[in-house]
Amino acid sequence: MKEIKTVLVTGGAGYVGAVLVPKLLNEGYHVRVLDLYLYGADVFDGIADKTNLEEIKGDIRDQELLKKSLQGCDAVIHLACISNDPSFELNPELGKSINLDAFKPLVDISKAAGVERFIYASSSSVYGIKEDPEVSEDLPLDPLTDYSKFKADCETILLDAASDDFTVNVLRPATVCGYSPRLRLDLTVNILTNHAINKGEITVFGGEQLRPNVHIEDITTLYVQLLTLPHEKIHKKIFNAGYENHKVKDIANMVKATLTQNVEVKTIPSDDHRSYHVSSKKIKEEIGFEPTHTIEDAIADIKQAFEESKVPNPMEDSKYYNVKRMKEVDLK
Repeated sequence: MKEIKTVLVTGGAGYVGAVLVPKLLNEGYHVRVLDLYLYGADVFDGIADKTNLEEIKGDIRDQELLKKSLQGCDAVIHLACISNDPSFELNPELGKSINLDAFKPLVDISKAAGVERFIYASSSSVYGIKEDPEVSEDLPLDPLTDYSKFKADCETILLDAASDDFTVNVLRPATVCGYSPRLRLDLTVNILTNHAINKGEITVFGGEQLRPNVHIEDITTLYVQLLTLPHEKIHKKIFNAGYENHKVKDIANMVKATLTQNVEVKTIPSDDHRSYHVSSKKIKEEIGFEPTHTIEDAIADIKQAFEESKVPNPMEDSKYYNVKRMKEVDLK
């Protein structure tokens, strides 16, 4: 296989992509971002040298645009989707068209264009509710929502397309946390941190549910690593990536302790019973990936961003909240 030089990152202007793209550029890759830029066009303003960055504003459902965007690409990191259940449920038909229907054409066009490596961002939510103390990659999937079901369906589509000259890898990340230039304040750790800082209180819904988390710096470093590993190390492999498994109520207490300020923690009942303890033993043993950042680091990073005025109007601006922004835009 030839050296990977040009990488297409779908959804590259999103929460994870906004941290990943600068890392890829720093490693010397030529990076193309294909994104609708629903959450702002300024996420890469902090990049000093954009010589190797191409930004394409467009829809992954546009197959002619995909053909143009994929010309000369050696690898694809597919992040683009209607992200999380509440956003998906606003418009299930739209969600299906982006999260599932657009996927096989993307894979087929990638293969036809000579892409050698395709990395897919699935989700640990494909496991559903598990009683197993360690949820490993060989357990049967039990997705509870269409969002999760389509993630699982796309895994199958990609693995079926694999070949000796089309290296594929499925990553099942835990819930990501920490600061990004395209910040999301609708994810567990980030929500609790925002509310603690800006409201002085945290409301925990339920609290006994186990939630796996991974710091945004770690998950983006992992994507970069997956581009460099030999074919046989990652081909047709599925990896969990979520080392920190905590009850939501314990995460709330971690926020309170890390911020060292007076924060009231309230608990109210919830009908959200998703709970699982993701095992990352396989990814550690097979490719040596271990995180170097913690939930406490994520809390501290977001606190610092607030102190440096990087997060204006955090309680109201819809750009921090997927559901709010999806309600404002008119996607067909």
